[in-house]
Amino acid sequence: MNKKQKMIKLTAKRAKARKNKHTAPTIKKYVSKGDRAKALAQEQAEAALSGNKPSDAEQSSVEEVQEIQAEPTDTEKA
Repeated sequence: MNKKQKMIKLTAKRAKARKNKHTAPTIKKYVSKGDRAKALAQEQAEAALSGNKPSDAEQSSVEEVQEIQAEPTDTEKA
């Protein structure tokens, strides 16, 4: 390889390195199940303190559970 080709390849390599700078990863760090539960409990406590009503989806799921628990079974009547 002659001297001119060597310089061209070296400058191209340096230009590529300048172009490809390191960026912060977009993948979030792992959060343990316990930490997620603590964060959820804290969010719910803050929502309760501020007087926010639960969302429609949460309200409907709570109502469904209450309806299921309130229904009498056929075996109790017999």
